[in-house]
Amino acid sequence: MAMAEQRNDKPGRSTAPRERTGWLSRIAPGVRNAFAKRETPENLWVKCPDTGEMIYRPDLEAALWVTPSGHHMRISAAQRLQFTFDDGKFERIASPSVGDDPLKFPDDKPYPDRLKAARKATGEQDSMAIGVGKIHGQPAVVVVQDFAFMGGSLGMGAGDTFIKAAKEAVKREVPFVIFTASGGARMQEGTLSLMQMARTTLALNEVKAAGLPYVVVLTDPTTGGVMASYAMLGDVHLAEPNALIGFAGRRVIEQTIRETLPPGFQRSEYLVEHGMVDRVVPRGELTTILSSILKTLMMGRAQLSAA
Repeated sequence: MAMAEQRNDKPGRSTAPRERTGWLSRIAPGVRNAFAKRETPENLWVKCPDTGEMIYRPDLEAALWVTPSGHHMRISAAQRLQFTFDDGKFERIASPSVGDDPLKFPDDKPYPDRLKAARKATGEQDSMAIGVGKIHGQPAVVVVQDFAFMGGSLGMGAGDTFIKAAKEAVKREVPFVIFTASGGARMQEGTLSLMQMARTTLALNEVKAAGLPYVVVLTDPTTGGVMASYAMLGDVHLAEPNALIGFAGRRVIEQTIRETLPPGFQRSEYLVEHGMVDRVVPRGELTTILSSILKTLMMGRAQLSAA
């Protein structure tokens, strides 16, 4: 037994298992790595909601998330700010902090948990984000609503963010622009949510008292209490193609008035024809049109100040 142990303990003998290699690896070691299995990135292809066509994601990003059929896909607040400002450079203004569940709203899933999930998914504090920068050389304060954050719903956090942005525009003496995307007031905050309609209107009065332009860009969808407040108080109203814009839903209206609504009702093109929206602008042209409008309005403000 001792002799067996001595034989096993002889120096220089390796106990590690030998690596099995094929003849191809011995002849050309690099060939094995060349044909190794590679992981395919997730979400490399995106399906067009209109046509069902599969679109290569980098091509869609280069087209500002507009499909070949012209469908304008919803984008995040961070993407919108990057697309809007020159070279994607802007100053981010932090949103104010508010209480997460002031009414202790009863629900299947607690409201604070819904907020945590939305914050994790979007990277935003609430449904609005503020950026300050230049649009074709014209300084502006821009607010973006993110529909991915609980449907872009208007609550105390979004209301305080809007008011902060309005005050920032007055402080810097620059135009105020908002990109709306919302299903309306946030039900988990009840009356406190509805109060934001009045608060945001008062904040806009300060912007207009300072003689500063307020331009609204309506994106898909803009409905409910948002539509009934600051989304319709702009000096100029632009809209992306085929955006859903309205207060109540089509089905609710039809059931109420007991009539069939015309095709395209509540879409941006229909609203342009009926005078509710000034112009429908494709996403790729928005910054050019926005800068032209803002510069023209600021030029008029300068002339009034000089007089």
